Amino acid sequence: MKVAQLGSGTPEIAVVAGVHGDEPCGVRAVERLLDERPPVERPVKLVVANEAALERQVRFLDEDLNRAFPGSPEADTHEGRLAHELAAELRNCLSFSMHSTQSHAEPFAIVNGLSETATELCPQLPVNAIVETGPFAEGRLFTQIETIEVECGLQGSDTAAENADRLTRAFLTAVGVLPGDTVSRDLPVFRLTDSIRKQRADEYEVFVENFQRVEAGDAFAATDGEPQVAAEPFYPVLMSPYGYSDVFGYTAEKLEVLTSGTIAD
Repeated sequence: MKVAQLGSGTPEIAVVAGVHGDEPCGVRAVERLLDERPPVERPVKLVVANEAALERQVRFLDEDLNRAFPGSPEADTHEGRLAHELAAELRNCLSFSMHSTQSHAEPFAIVNGLSETATELCPQLPVNAIVETGPFAEGRLFTQIETIEVECGLQGSDTAAENADRLTRAFLTAVGVLPGDTVSRDLPVFRLTDSIRKQRADEYEVFVENFQRVEAGDAFAATDGEPQVAAEPFYPVLMSPYGYSDVFGYTAEKLEVLTSGTIAD
């Protein structure tokens, strides 16, 4: 784990990159900040988490770090030990954690719930939606540390790296680290309700767009050419043919529209 700081004093804000070793976009955003070292109005901690996985360009070595919290110093896995160290490093910080995905090109935020912090900050970020993890929060960083996660774009793309830089600077501006103003926007809110399991197969297909309503009776995916049909309406989130080994993605319900500090019907 690599830890650096901009500004003097004890940081209450942290930016986290490289939780997954095959998602380098956030690392590039952190490196750019360290190269430029912009003047800051309050200190910020910059963390590159899973250096060993980044070096090998794999998601993780032993287990998914973002499912390993709280971890333990005696854990049998690299990520289990790292989760404990990372949570300790981020204690008392509001954290901003960057990820990328194989399922959706546009940035969106992921939160453990619509806390006061999330409702204030997420509309100030250049994202298109907010996703509440609902029953799928176990083991994630934000179960231990107050955290806003963002999916910056398609994994490995230059656009995701550019988005990560833009998102980081918007977050740092919104929390008063960088000077300037942010632009607030209305954001739809989705809550995950279930996972869509994959059967073992040679070929997978997905026929729907993330965040676009799927009606009951619609074919939304196929396994070796055999269609999977929706039993009831849902909104797909993180849906892709090969993004996960065991699931296509998740079903979600659409909630209210969020504006800065408020929720509207």
